[in-house]
Amino acid sequence: MSVAFDFTNKKILVTGASQGIGRSICISLCKSGAQVFGMARNAASLEALAAEAGSTFTHLVADVSSGPEELASLLEKHQPFHGLVNNAGIAALEQAESTSVETMDRIMSVNFRAPVVISQIIVRGMRAATVSGSIVNVSSQAGIVPLKDHLAYCSSKAALDMATRCMALEFGEFGIRVNSVNPTAVMTEMGKAAWSDPAKAKQLLDHMPVRRFAEESDVVQSVLFFLSEASAMTTGHILPIDGGFTTC
Repeated sequence: MSVAFDFTNKKILVTGASQGIGRSICISLCKSGAQVFGMARNAASLEALAAEAGSTFTHLVADVSSGPEELASLLEKHQPFHGLVNNAGIAALEQAESTSVETMDRIMSVNFRAPVVISQIIVRGMRAATVSGSIVNVSSQAGIVPLKDHLAYCSSKAALDMATRCMALEFGEFGIRVNSVNPTAVMTEMGKAAWSDPAKAKQLLDHMPVRRFAEESDVVQSVLFFLSEASAMTTGHILPIDGGFTTC
């Protein structure tokens, strides 16, 4: 089911825009009237997305784990934004006993530090222009329940969820809402490859009342809801999009 949202005259920044969920978010926002700025490292993929999304899409080639000054300089001329989707994220499979410091640092820099730094930059622009806005962090069910061989990833998403709550607490007085969506495995191209083994998939699906993985549209619709005025009284919320995995 698709719900209609109207983001006419709204400027929204989406990180991790070049593929998967981020790409779908950008396309849906453009179709809903938004002026979308998609950030990612892959210039070719962003250019392909721009050709599909149309004239209301602007691509920004950047690494979200860059320094605050570099990111602020890139975004300054586009401020203020009305919305931000912190979607960029990475994962690595390592056993808890042997998770390296390098892996922990790399995952935390993208999955936790980058969303906080970019949110700080966007919030300063919103406040300077007296803009009420919404920030949506794309987290994971792995921030709520542990997964084997995902120590760094699970920890980074749990940290992001707490950052969501802390930012919601402090930014609310400025009319800025902050929420997280926490999907289960999503059937992006990467997700299909990762969960193509029926035995592996069964371990997860057997604990999900709906007995299916999420589609990109399941996540996109929730993100658009949090960005929209339909959720005007919702902030600091951690929304599992997991078919009941974390709650049943």
